[in-house]
Amino acid sequence: MTIYPEALAAHLAGTATTVCHCWRLTRRDGTVKGFTDHDNALTVDGTTFRPLTGFSATEARDTMGLAVDTVDVEGALSSDEIDEADIARGFYDDATVETFLVNWRAPGEFARLRRATIGKITRRDGAFVAELKSRMHALDQVNGRVIARRCDAELGDARCRFVLDQPGFSATGTVLAIEAPDLLRVSGLEGFAAGWFSFGLVEWTSGARAGAKSHVIGHLKAAGGVSLSLQPEEGPSPETGDAFLVRAGCDKAFSTCREKFGNAVNFQGFPHLPGNDAAYGYAVDGDVFDGGPLVP
Repeated sequence: MTIYPEALAAHLAGTATTVCHCWRLTRRDGTVKGFTDHDNALTVDGTTFRPLTGFSATEARDTMGLAVDTVDVEGALSSDEIDEADIARGFYDDATVETFLVNWRAPGEFARLRRATIGKITRRDGAFVAELKSRMHALDQVNGRVIARRCDAELGDARCRFVLDQPGFSATGTVLAIEAPDLLRVSGLEGFAAGWFSFGLVEWTSGARAGAKSHVIGHLKAAGGVSLSLQPEEGPSPETGDAFLVRAGCDKAFSTCREKFGNAVNFQGFPHLPGNDAAYGYAVDGDVFDGGPLVP
Protein backbone atom coordinates (compact mmCIF):
# COMPACT_ATOMS: atom_id res chain seq x y z
CA MET A 1 0.00 0.00 0.00
CA THR A 2 1.38 3.41 -1.02
CA ILE A 3 1.43 6.06 1.71
CA TYR A 4 1.16 9.55 0.23
CA PRO A 5 2.80 12.52 1.96
CA GLU A 6 0.30 14.93 3.43
CA ALA A 7 0.99 17.67 0.87
CA LEU A 8 0.65 15.31 -2.11
CA ALA A 9 -2.48 13.71 -0.66
CA ALA A 10 -4.07 17.16 -0.31
CA HIS A 11 -3.14 17.94 -3.91
CA LEU A 12 -4.67 14.68 -5.15
CA ALA A 13 -7.86 15.47 -3.23
CA GLY A 14 -8.25 18.75 -5.11
CA THR A 15 -10.37 19.41 -8.16
CA ALA A 16 -7.38 19.59 -10.54
CA THR A 17 -4.03 17.84 -10.34
CA THR A 18 -0.62 18.41 -11.90
CA VAL A 19 1.07 15.03 -11.53
CA CYS A 20 3.34 12.93 -13.69
CA HIS A 21 5.32 9.73 -13.39
CA CYS A 22 9.08 9.45 -12.96
CA TRP A 23 11.20 6.32 -13.24
CA ARG A 24 14.60 5.95 -11.58
CA LEU A 25 16.65 3.13 -13.09
CA THR A 26 19.63 1.79 -11.13
CA ARG A 27 21.88 -0.68 -12.94
CA ARG A 28 23.88 -3.34 -11.14
CA ASP A 29 27.06 -1.33 -11.70
CA GLY A 30 25.56 1.60 -9.79
CA THR A 31 24.76 3.79 -12.81
CA VAL A 32 21.54 5.78 -12.20
CA LYS A 33 19.30 7.17 -14.94
CA GLY A 34 16.08 9.15 -14.53
CA PHE A 35 13.14 9.38 -16.96
CA THR A 36 9.77 11.11 -16.85
CA ASP A 37 6.63 11.33 -18.96
CA HIS A 38 6.49 15.07 -18.22
CA ASP A 39 7.69 17.53 -20.89
CA ASN A 40 10.31 19.23 -18.68
CA ALA A 41 13.23 17.93 -16.65
CA LEU A 42 12.48 17.42 -12.95
CA THR A 43 14.75 16.95 -9.95
CA VAL A 44 13.15 14.61 -7.44
CA ASP A 45 14.74 12.87 -4.46
CA GLY A 46 18.22 13.92 -5.59
CA THR A 47 17.84 12.53 -9.14
CA THR A 48 17.30 14.46 -12.36
CA PHE A 49 14.55 12.94 -14.50
CA ARG A 50 14.80 13.75 -18.18
CA PRO A 51 11.92 14.07 -20.67
CA LEU A 52 11.90 13.39 -24.41
CA THR A 53 12.68 9.70 -23.90
CA GLY A 54 9.28 8.37 -24.92
CA PHE A 55 8.81 6.62 -21.60
CA SER A 56 5.31 5.32 -20.86
CA ALA A 57 3.88 2.50 -18.80
CA THR A 58 0.98 0.09 -18.94
CA GLU A 59 -1.66 -0.21 -16.24
CA ALA A 60 -0.19 -1.24 -12.89
CA ARG A 61 -1.93 -3.36 -10.27
CA ASP A 62 -1.04 -4.29 -6.74
CA THR A 63 -2.67 -7.56 -5.75
CA MET A 64 -3.04 -9.19 -2.38
CA GLY A 65 -1.07 -12.33 -1.64
CA LEU A 66 2.23 -13.57 -3.06
CA ALA A 67 1.48 -13.29 -6.78
CA VAL A 68 4.09 -11.52 -8.91
CA ASP A 69 2.75 -8.23 -10.30
CA THR A 70 4.19 -7.01 -13.60
CA VAL A 71 4.19 -3.68 -15.43
CA ASP A 72 5.53 -3.01 -18.92
CA VAL A 73 7.55 0.18 -19.47
CA GLU A 74 8.21 1.38 -23.01
CA GLY A 75 10.89 3.81 -24.14
CA ALA A 76 13.04 4.89 -27.05
CA LEU A 77 16.53 3.55 -27.69
CA SER A 78 18.99 6.44 -27.86
CA SER A 79 22.78 6.53 -27.80
CA ASP A 80 22.94 9.01 -24.90
CA GLU A 81 20.45 7.31 -22.57
CA ILE A 82 19.62 3.65 -23.26
CA ASP A 83 21.71 2.06 -25.96
CA GLU A 84 20.76 -1.19 -27.68
CA ALA A 85 24.32 -2.48 -27.34
CA ASP A 86 24.22 -1.96 -23.57
CA ILE A 87 21.00 -3.97 -23.35
CA ALA A 88 22.58 -6.76 -25.41
CA ARG A 89 25.62 -6.79 -23.10
CA GLY A 90 23.36 -7.38 -20.10
CA PHE A 91 23.99 -4.04 -18.39
CA TYR A 92 20.27 -3.74 -17.60
CA ASP A 93 19.69 -7.32 -16.46
CA ASP A 94 18.13 -7.32 -12.97
CA ALA A 95 18.34 -3.52 -12.79
CA THR A 96 16.07 -1.84 -10.24
CA VAL A 97 13.34 0.57 -11.33
CA GLU A 98 11.55 2.86 -8.87
CA THR A 99 8.28 4.50 -9.97
CA PHE A 100 7.37 7.89 -8.49
CA LEU A 101 4.19 9.94 -8.64
CA VAL A 102 5.26 13.60 -8.65
CA ASN A 103 3.52 16.95 -8.53
CA TRP A 104 5.47 18.60 -11.33
CA ARG A 105 4.56 22.08 -10.11
CA ALA A 106 6.11 21.26 -6.72
CA PRO A 107 8.61 18.38 -7.26
CA GLY A 108 9.18 18.11 -3.52
CA GLU A 109 5.72 16.53 -3.33
CA PHE A 110 6.18 12.95 -4.49
CA ALA A 111 5.48 9.35 -3.49
CA ARG A 112 7.25 6.16 -4.49
CA LEU A 113 4.58 3.89 -5.93
CA ARG A 114 6.60 0.72 -6.38
CA ARG A 115 10.06 -0.78 -6.65
CA ALA A 116 10.57 -3.46 -9.28
CA THR A 117 13.23 -5.45 -11.11
CA ILE A 118 13.69 -5.53 -14.88
CA GLY A 119 12.82 -8.91 -16.34
CA LYS A 120 12.43 -9.62 -20.04
CA ILE A 121 13.44 -6.84 -22.47
CA THR A 122 12.04 -6.83 -26.01
CA ARG A 123 13.60 -4.61 -28.70
CA ARG A 124 12.00 -3.59 -31.97
CA ASP A 125 11.93 -0.62 -34.39
CA GLY A 126 14.24 1.59 -32.34
CA ALA A 127 12.31 1.11 -29.11
CA PHE A 128 12.20 -1.30 -26.21
CA VAL A 129 9.63 -2.79 -23.85
CA ALA A 130 10.91 -3.78 -20.41
CA GLU A 131 8.92 -6.02 -18.06
CA LEU A 132 9.05 -4.82 -14.46
CA LYS A 133 8.54 -7.58 -11.91
CA SER A 134 7.51 -6.87 -8.33
CA ARG A 135 9.74 -7.94 -5.45
CA MET A 136 7.57 -11.04 -5.01
CA HIS A 137 9.45 -12.64 -7.90
CA ALA A 138 12.34 -13.26 -5.49
CA LEU A 139 10.16 -15.86 -3.79
CA ASP A 140 10.31 -17.92 -7.01
CA GLN A 141 14.11 -18.14 -6.80
CA VAL A 142 16.07 -20.94 -5.19
CA ASN A 143 17.32 -19.80 -1.79
CA GLY A 144 19.54 -21.50 0.74
CA ARG A 145 22.06 -24.26 0.22
CA VAL A 146 21.79 -26.91 -2.45
CA ILE A 147 22.73 -30.36 -1.16
CA ALA A 148 24.73 -31.85 -4.02
CA ARG A 149 28.12 -33.42 -4.62
CA ARG A 150 29.36 -30.51 -6.71
CA CYS A 151 30.18 -27.06 -5.32
CA ASP A 152 27.46 -24.41 -5.48
CA ALA A 153 29.79 -21.40 -4.99
CA GLU A 154 31.19 -19.20 -7.74
CA LEU A 155 34.94 -19.40 -8.22
CA GLY A 156 36.56 -16.53 -6.35
CA ASP A 157 33.49 -15.37 -4.40
CA ALA A 158 33.23 -14.88 -0.64
CA ARG A 159 32.27 -18.53 -0.05
CA CYS A 160 34.92 -19.99 -2.35
CA ARG A 161 37.64 -17.66 -0.98
CA PHE A 162 40.08 -18.51 -3.74
CA VAL A 163 42.08 -15.51 -5.00
CA LEU A 164 42.01 -15.53 -8.79
CA ASP A 165 44.28 -12.49 -9.18
CA GLN A 166 47.50 -14.45 -8.79
CA PRO A 167 50.03 -15.76 -11.32
CA GLY A 168 48.90 -18.79 -13.26
CA PHE A 169 45.16 -18.28 -12.93
CA SER A 170 44.56 -15.43 -15.38
CA ALA A 171 46.04 -14.27 -18.66
CA THR A 172 45.63 -11.60 -21.29
CA GLY A 173 45.26 -12.37 -24.96
CA THR A 174 44.13 -11.20 -28.36
CA VAL A 175 41.73 -12.67 -30.90
CA LEU A 176 43.72 -13.88 -33.92
CA ALA A 177 40.89 -15.31 -36.01
CA ILE A 178 37.21 -16.23 -35.92
CA GLU A 179 37.19 -19.97 -36.69
CA ALA A 180 33.41 -20.36 -36.31
CA PRO A 181 30.60 -18.52 -34.52
CA ASP A 182 31.69 -18.31 -30.86
CA LEU A 183 34.94 -20.22 -31.58
CA LEU A 184 37.99 -17.95 -31.48
CA ARG A 185 41.65 -18.64 -32.18
CA VAL A 186 43.62 -16.57 -29.69
CA SER A 187 47.13 -15.65 -28.61
CA GLY A 188 48.56 -15.30 -25.12
CA LEU A 189 47.44 -18.68 -23.76
CA GLU A 190 50.13 -20.93 -25.23
CA GLY A 191 51.72 -21.63 -21.83
CA PHE A 192 48.56 -23.12 -20.29
CA ALA A 193 47.33 -26.71 -20.48
CA ALA A 194 44.25 -27.45 -22.56
CA GLY A 195 41.08 -27.05 -20.53
CA TRP A 196 42.68 -24.72 -17.96
CA PHE A 197 40.28 -21.89 -18.85
CA SER A 198 37.24 -24.09 -19.54
CA PHE A 199 34.20 -22.81 -17.58
CA GLY A 200 36.12 -19.59 -16.95
CA LEU A 201 35.23 -15.99 -17.73
CA VAL A 202 36.49 -13.64 -20.44
CA GLU A 203 36.47 -9.90 -19.75
CA TRP A 204 36.75 -7.91 -22.98
CA THR A 205 39.11 -4.94 -22.77
CA SER A 206 38.80 -3.60 -26.32
CA GLY A 207 36.58 -3.86 -29.37
CA ALA A 208 32.81 -3.75 -29.70
CA ARG A 209 32.33 -5.87 -26.56
CA ALA A 210 34.67 -3.81 -24.34
CA GLY A 211 33.43 -3.93 -20.76
CA ALA A 212 31.30 -7.04 -21.33
CA LYS A 213 31.95 -10.58 -20.12
CA SER A 214 31.65 -13.94 -21.87
CA HIS A 215 31.55 -17.45 -20.45
CA VAL A 216 34.09 -19.96 -21.72
CA ILE A 217 32.75 -23.39 -22.64
CA GLY A 218 36.01 -24.94 -23.79
CA HIS A 219 39.74 -24.19 -23.94
CA LEU A 220 41.33 -26.16 -26.78
CA LYS A 221 44.91 -26.68 -28.00
CA ALA A 222 45.80 -28.11 -31.40
CA ALA A 223 48.46 -27.85 -34.07
CA GLY A 224 46.77 -24.73 -35.38
CA GLY A 225 47.05 -22.90 -32.07
CA VAL A 226 44.86 -22.18 -29.04
CA SER A 227 41.11 -21.70 -29.27
CA LEU A 228 38.37 -20.60 -26.88
CA SER A 229 34.79 -21.76 -27.33
CA LEU A 230 32.36 -19.20 -25.88
CA GLN A 231 28.77 -19.43 -24.78
CA PRO A 232 26.50 -17.91 -27.48
CA GLU A 233 25.31 -14.44 -26.48
CA GLU A 234 23.36 -11.55 -27.96
CA GLY A 235 25.07 -8.35 -29.01
CA PRO A 236 28.14 -7.58 -31.09
CA SER A 237 30.47 -10.47 -31.82
CA PRO A 238 34.19 -10.41 -31.01
CA GLU A 239 36.42 -9.45 -33.91
CA THR A 240 40.02 -10.05 -34.89
CA GLY A 241 42.31 -7.86 -32.79
CA ASP A 242 40.01 -7.63 -29.76
CA ALA A 243 41.91 -7.89 -26.47
CA PHE A 244 40.68 -9.72 -23.38
CA LEU A 245 41.48 -10.94 -19.90
CA VAL A 246 40.55 -14.56 -19.17
CA ARG A 247 40.37 -16.22 -15.77
CA ALA A 248 40.70 -19.92 -14.95
CA GLY A 249 37.51 -21.94 -14.75
CA CYS A 250 36.17 -24.58 -12.39
CA ASP A 251 33.85 -27.49 -13.15
CA LYS A 252 32.68 -27.57 -9.48
CA ALA A 253 34.11 -31.05 -8.82
CA PHE A 254 35.89 -31.78 -5.54
CA SER A 255 38.91 -33.23 -7.33
CA THR A 256 39.29 -30.00 -9.35
CA CYS A 257 39.03 -27.86 -6.24
CA ARG A 258 41.68 -29.94 -4.50
CA GLU A 259 44.16 -30.49 -7.33
CA LYS A 260 43.81 -27.42 -9.53
CA PHE A 261 43.19 -24.76 -6.89
CA GLY A 262 44.39 -26.37 -3.64
CA ASN A 263 41.20 -25.08 -2.05
CA ALA A 264 39.57 -28.27 -0.76
CA VAL A 265 39.10 -26.81 2.73
CA ASN A 266 36.65 -24.26 1.28
CA PHE A 267 34.78 -26.65 -1.02
CA GLN A 268 31.08 -25.79 -0.82
CA GLY A 269 29.65 -29.10 -1.98
CA PHE A 270 29.11 -32.51 -0.38
CA PRO A 271 31.46 -34.85 -2.27
CA HIS A 272 30.91 -37.79 0.08
CA LEU A 273 27.14 -37.71 -0.26
CA PRO A 274 25.95 -41.26 -1.09
CA GLY A 275 24.13 -41.66 -4.38
CA ASN A 276 20.98 -43.65 -5.05
CA ASP A 277 23.04 -46.78 -5.65
CA ALA A 278 24.40 -46.59 -2.09
CA ALA A 279 21.16 -45.44 -0.49
CA TYR A 280 19.19 -48.35 -1.93
CA GLY A 281 22.00 -50.89 -1.89
CA TYR A 282 22.62 -53.63 0.63
CA ALA A 283 25.65 -55.29 2.14
CA VAL A 284 27.17 -58.18 0.21
CA ASP A 285 30.13 -60.39 0.88
CA GLY A 286 33.37 -58.80 -0.30
CA ASP A 287 32.41 -55.12 0.15
CA VAL A 288 34.73 -52.88 2.13
CA PHE A 289 33.18 -51.34 5.26
CA ASP A 290 36.06 -49.40 6.74
CA GLY A 291 34.30 -46.03 7.18
CA GLY A 292 36.45 -44.42 4.47
CA PRO A 293 35.09 -41.73 2.12
CA LEU A 294 33.04 -42.76 -0.87
CA VAL A 295 34.88 -40.15 -2.94
CA PRO A 296 38.68 -40.08 -2.51
